[in-house]
Amino acid sequence: MPSKRRLRWAVLPVGIATAAVLAGCTPTELNGYLPGFIEDGAATTNRTEMVSGLWVNSWIVLLVVGVITWGLMGWAAIVYRRRRGQSGLPVQLRYNMPIEIFYTVIPLILVIGFFAFTARDQTILETQYEDPDVEITAIAKQWAWDFQYTADNDADTVWTMGVQAQTDEQGNILNELPTLVLPVDQEVKITLQSRDVIHSFWIIDFLYKKDMYIGKDNYWSFTPTREGEYAGKCAELCGEYHSMMLFNVNVVSQAEYESYLASLEAAGQTGDITEEYDRLQNLPGTGASEDGEQ
Repeated sequence: MPSKRRLRWAVLPVGIATAAVLAGCTPTELNGYLPGFIEDGAATTNRTEMVSGLWVNSWIVLLVVGVITWGLMGWAAIVYRRRRGQSGLPVQLRYNMPIEIFYTVIPLILVIGFFAFTARDQTILETQYEDPDVEITAIAKQWAWDFQYTADNDADTVWTMGVQAQTDEQGNILNELPTLVLPVDQEVKITLQSRDVIHSFWIIDFLYKKDMYIGKDNYWSFTPTREGEYAGKCAELCGEYHSMMLFNVNVVSQAEYESYLASLEAAGQTGDITEEYDRLQNLPGTGASEDGEQ
């Protein structure tokens, strides 16, 4: 069977080349160029690779389906093209049961598969830590962020209150953005709250975001696995200065995290941030005075 031998010799180099290409891929390439991955480095959280895996594998399946579909379209266009000397419509094929079953069953399998893998991963992503190492409350407001940290011991909770980004004509940020500090390799549970309208808490490199509602807390649990500085923003259109609702995330060592909490306590930023907000009756940068005037 010379034809089969030739086919084997043709397929073998293709397989070797494919394996070599995949083996040479960097973590960034293997994760679909999504943020949250660096060359020869760990992911930003213990959940990031799960999100990228679902994304990349979904695209691989869709590309395979696309290649097959495009191939069948090209094959039909060539095989059933009008030949020289022919006129009118070609012979019409109807009620081809195998093809109709194929076109029904395969999309159904794909939909069920996408749903099953998405539901599986979402269940894991939405599972909250019962006894986390760190508990933080993130409070969204038009158009900035407040963060409240619950200490492990009996000490008071500490907090920071932020203001929206201020920019110049070139778009450069002029002021210090609200900063969320997290300890690396520690289980974190964030309670998400809103003071006014619907917002969305999004740390870009963590590949996940969650909405924040008035009167209904939301939660997000994860473990940061790589120290560094990351960008965050509101991902829900929330008013005139939505684009200025930015914040930073610093993932630091446990010692640096404890030192940061101690600095907030030394600055007198202790207690319940909601009570503090009500007592001051103003937010830095809003221009509201103690009697409520602008």
